[in-house]
Amino acid sequence: MKALVLENNAHLVFHEVPPPVVPESWYLVRVVAAGICGSDLHRGFESGAYHYPLIMGHEFSGVVESAPIGGRYLRGARVAVFPLLPCRNCRPCSTGDFAQCANYDYLGSRRDGAFAELIPAPEANLFAVPENVPLTIAAMTEPCAVALHAVRKLNLQGGETAVVFGAGPIGNVVAQWLSLRGCSQVVVVDIDAPKLELARSMGFLAVNSKEEDPVKAISSLTGGEGAELAVEAVGLGITFRQALLASARFGQVVFLGNASDDLVLSPVDMTGILRKELTIRGTWNSKVAPQGNNDWTTVLECMKNTLNLAPLISHNPPLSEGGEVFSRMYGKKESFQKVLFRVTEE
Repeated sequence: MKALVLENNAHLVFHEVPPPVVPESWYLVRVVAAGICGSDLHRGFESGAYHYPLIMGHEFSGVVESAPIGGRYLRGARVAVFPLLPCRNCRPCSTGDFAQCANYDYLGSRRDGAFAELIPAPEANLFAVPENVPLTIAAMTEPCAVALHAVRKLNLQGGETAVVFGAGPIGNVVAQWLSLRGCSQVVVVDIDAPKLELARSMGFLAVNSKEEDPVKAISSLTGGEGAELAVEAVGLGITFRQALLASARFGQVVFLGNASDDLVLSPVDMTGILRKELTIRGTWNSKVAPQGNNDWTTVLECMKNTLNLAPLISHNPPLSEGGEVFSRMYGKKESFQKVLFRVTEE
């Protein structure tokens, strides 16, 4: 089979590799679409890989190529795949909190992932894609579930003003979930004009923090009160701090972005957190339990007619162009939203 292989730091090669070994009782999935995550840029260009060579890719959908005898899914079934492989023996696993597993494995980081034509996966990690949802859209299940998991950390009553720092794919979907769950206005903050224009076209308020102070802008939009809800989806110290400063009294803040630099808070900042009595929550990954009532099944159901995801796909190149696309993304030579590779035909 062919795959996009991270041979060494910043060295991606598309070439023929041996087909994967499929563990007993696992499925073999033919990958149709696979997305680039921001963590893939760190892994691929900042010596962030656990090992080399590595096939990255953990946001994907595909078709069952082979199934174990007696399996729930038949050959030809259309599926999205949860990339985290829990040990199922530790305490978090016993409660279905697989993202907190003490000894997990992971497709696309700790083991080979979906930037390849074929990938093995266990049945518990497969989710059926609804008939009217294209597999290209279904490949975005993972980031949409991450966004939903973050929003579910908030105690929403309806009618709140919410601010999302980050207009990338996850930030945009966070804004969509906030709107769908009853926020009266959602403000999206970023420095990327095309991403902000997309957010604006989808009905959100947009603030370009290159042009104005976002904390002051949010204060102005809320009559000096601040936002009741804030989600940081960038991972910069400055945006973590702005999320705190932009929050109203008794505000709720969720830190979602993977931190890429230090967060420095002054005594005045800390006093503000205390006096406003902010609630600050961290979030990571998503939940796939219990069956039928989890982040992944909710996302796939909402993909039918609720979530607006097609406009987020800015690039849809073949996997063979992966090395060049990654270089352009890391070099920030143009505006990218969600990049989904075409791996095989649906």
